[in-house]
Amino acid sequence: MQKLGHTRNGSAHDHFLLTPETFVRAPLPGMRNATAIVHAAPANGAAFTAYTVEFETGGAMQAGAAQMFLYVLQGFVTVDQTTLSPGQYAYLPPAGTTPIAAHGAARALVIEKMHANLTGETPDAFTGDEQAVDALPLDAESDIEVRHLLPSDTTFDFAVNTLTYPPGAALPMVESHIMEHGLLMLEGGGIYRLGERWYPVRAGDFIWMAPFCAQWFGAIGKVPAKYIIYKDWNRHPLNG
Repeated sequence: MQKLGHTRNGSAHDHFLLTPETFVRAPLPGMRNATAIVHAAPANGAAFTAYTVEFETGGAMQAGAAQMFLYVLQGFVTVDQTTLSPGQYAYLPPAGTTPIAAHGAARALVIEKMHANLTGETPDAFTGDEQAVDALPLDAESDIEVRHLLPSDTTFDFAVNTLTYPPGAALPMVESHIMEHGLLMLEGGGIYRLGERWYPVRAGDFIWMAPFCAQWFGAIGKVPAKYIIYKDWNRHPLNG
């Protein structure tokens, strides 16, 4: 319940924080027995779209003109002929018609982006499992674990990673760079610096960061903090 209009939401010209008590649900075209919580889209200045799909039993949707990354948060989701469980994911190339369906109640994060095809090649569809991806240190001295969920070859024009912070761990620097971000908190919580503001964040929150937004995160609490994050990359700044 809302209490006198209070929310942890916050926004500025180069970022925003969306928190679950403010989420609004609506079906997107092509969805059946499913609704979407749209987190980021061109309407807010983002060059990609991120939304959480909440499937009911028999829920379904379909990939479209944009390339799609789907990460299962809860339940079981079938992409084409492959059933994915939490922590598993699928990449679908643009202009596809791949069916996506849920066996029962399920939730998935979906990221869509028009493909900036500068190599003349389009990535192939594939599925993966986060736990099968090697956990790498963020840098040589860090205890922050990074898992790269998409290949690094230049046919891919964006990346999706998960980062896991043990309690008390923090980014070693305040970052400011050309890459745009969309971030969903998966576990735990902490403090995020965005621009000149500081926000308490926890599982379920979504953050959008524009290019060159100053950003920093520190994990707070007794359990690890974990998020999944999108960034555009592998393209020259003059070529989208």
